Amino acid sequence: MPGGRLTQPERQQIALGLADGLAYAEIARRLDRPTSTITREVMRNGGPTAYRSDLAHRATERRAHRRRQAAPRGGEASPQPHGRNAEAVREYAETFTTVLMASGVPKMMARVLTSLSLSDAGSLTASELARNLQVSPASISKAITFLESQGLVRREREEGRRERYVVDDDVWYQSMIASARSLAQIVETAREGVDVLGRDTPAAARLENVARFLDFVTESTIRAAEQAREILHTKPETTSQ
Repeated sequence: MPGGRLTQPERQQIALGLADGLAYAEIARRLDRPTSTITREVMRNGGPTAYRSDLAHRATERRAHRRRQAAPRGGEASPQPHGRNAEAVREYAETFTTVLMASGVPKMMARVLTSLSLSDAGSLTASELARNLQVSPASISKAITFLESQGLVRREREEGRRERYVVDDDVWYQSMIASARSLAQIVETAREGVDVLGRDTPAAARLENVARFLDFVTESTIRAAEQAREILHTKPETTSQ
């Protein structure tokens, strides 16, 4: 399997594959690349509908140039725990962040949530986040406030005034429940419109169908989240040698 960064011809093949409606996995197979590489490439360069190979290539060159300028002189990447490959971890963090952004999470919030999710402890202080992401403490504070309002992180007070921000095992359960509740509000509002527009009108019928559809999705989502919640607390099995 080839390593290194994508070439311009490979990016052109990605663009052609997207135009033909191919899945990321199929494009990756044709290029003999990991699917995660294709996903990251597309999501951080406009998404499947706006991806352009020439723009993506130039954007990648600019990012690489900025990273070289930001790298400490004569220094190397910080050692990773458990013998992990630092470059592979960095690239995976980019993939995770871009996927979160594609789902609607703002960029800085997505970067913070990624950093917390990929830490073994599942928690970091503001100074650790600021150092890892090379941003100001104010940016971290704003991101944490947003994530906390969505139920995605919580705060723990340590000795003194220092706070530690924690991403719980239940974070994705809470996210699904919050999403279901937002759909429930749309259902309620749609049904109010049925009475306003008149039940026998085409517009009211459309709103009623929307309400029924979203009501079903909401109930199914909550039921599935409740049934699957224990998976989030399952410890990985260890294999005996």
